[in-house]
Amino acid sequence: MSFVDTLRQWDEGVTAFERQDLSEALKIFLSIEDPNSKIYFNMGCLQLLNQDLEAAEKAFDCSIGKDEHLAIAFFQRGITFYRKNRYEESLADFQKAFKALRGNQLIDYKALGLRYILYACEVLHNVALLEAQLGNWEKAQENLVKALNYKTDAKLSVIDRALQSILKQKLFKPVEFPTKLLFKPNKHYVAELEKKDYLGKAKVVSSVVPKDEFSGFAPLQPQVEDGPACPKEPEVFRALEGEPHTVLFEFVPETSDELAVVPGNIVFVLQKGADNWASVVFNERRGLVPYNYLERLEISLASKKNAETPAAPTREPPSRPERIQGRLISGPFSEEPTTDGLCVVKIHYTFNFAVSLPLGSPYDVLMAKISRKLNVPSAGITLRLTAETSAENVIDEKAEMEEVWRRASSGRLTLWCSVREVSDVHFVAIHPYESSNPEDLSFHEGDTITLLSRVNQDWLEGLCNGNIGIFPSSFVREVPVNGNLDTSD
Repeated sequence: MSFVDTLRQWDEGVTAFERQDLSEALKIFLSIEDPNSKIYFNMGCLQLLNQDLEAAEKAFDCSIGKDEHLAIAFFQRGITFYRKNRYEESLADFQKAFKALRGNQLIDYKALGLRYILYACEVLHNVALLEAQLGNWEKAQENLVKALNYKTDAKLSVIDRALQSILKQKLFKPVEFPTKLLFKPNKHYVAELEKKDYLGKAKVVSSVVPKDEFSGFAPLQPQVEDGPACPKEPEVFRALEGEPHTVLFEFVPETSDELAVVPGNIVFVLQKGADNWASVVFNERRGLVPYNYLERLEISLASKKNAETPAAPTREPPSRPERIQGRLISGPFSEEPTTDGLCVVKIHYTFNFAVSLPLGSPYDVLMAKISRKLNVPSAGITLRLTAETSAENVIDEKAEMEEVWRRASSGRLTLWCSVREVSDVHFVAIHPYESSNPEDLSFHEGDTITLLSRVNQDWLEGLCNGNIGIFPSSFVREVPVNGNLDTSD
């Protein structure tokens, strides 16, 4: 199913829900072939309204599977477990929802199409209720006291009433998600679903040809002999980064580092990976697209003269290739990634994994690879030469990397690492940034931004003033752990 079809059915399902036709709305959502995390969330909410708790649990499982950072999905699955009297699983989900807030007071989902604000104090309120339900009254009280640090004036009375109930060892009602809200598709995309004819049909007003009914855009050519010669073709086109390819099939991204394209788009491929994914540039944005969705394009003036508009592909698009986990593609175009000079570094952690990088790479490059693999800030990773935890085995920014790489044998090196808890990574805005796309994050100079993930070397995902989005890394500066927010140059 194409992105346009998915968008249209998503909008139809929300419209049916708003006119209170719940069965029709659920039927439309269920007919979508490859729903995203927000559509699965909508299904779960409708199943909850229908008291079908098993189906609701499965829908929220799928929503979390599509987006493991969607705190509101953990919150709703926690409510589902609570109604099924599965209190330990409900407690775990509310704790995951609080963790997904990353220390922030709230998350406003308005930018993502849901008019709802998830407050940290309300999540802790439900955590306390589940602790009390399991007989852990002291932990319940601790969570409510902790909720006071995240409270807002509007939510103060809810926490106070819960505290009074806990002191009397009485249970209270959970905070629940409103029953009249669903994720809506982007209104700008919905507005573009129907094609518009802005020009209309041309009408002949005056012509030197009798009964001329031509309604195209090409003017009449002068009927003279020995007319001026056509201008010569330029010998060299302006050099473009990457190799031009045309898009054959519509591709709908599932992760933040992938790029949405439709048939007919011209993209420039920077690199093709062994997993059949290509790093491309389109409209000054960089991202990943399946290479089997693309076709090599030869650009020349001669080909442009004889080129016809390519017909839309009639065959089904190929299946989505598997991604190599933890791998982002960047750099100059090549048909296959080179293996010359690469070293495979095996890392012993709570589980074993491997990263590959050029032999002799600096410390920062090695740590960036491991950080992306573990999804942990570099500041929280300690790298060692052996399993012993002695100080002389630690590899840090002061270490002689030449000595480290000398340990490699036949292009392989084994290291050990451990991870410690660190404060959230924060950035301070050194320039203001106005969002040009719905998924972008706007901020002012001096604003503090909490890092959520690193999309690629140029773009980051973060949270600022309760809003989540992506932003260019060149507009911010990282604040050292326990550092001061100094915005001066």
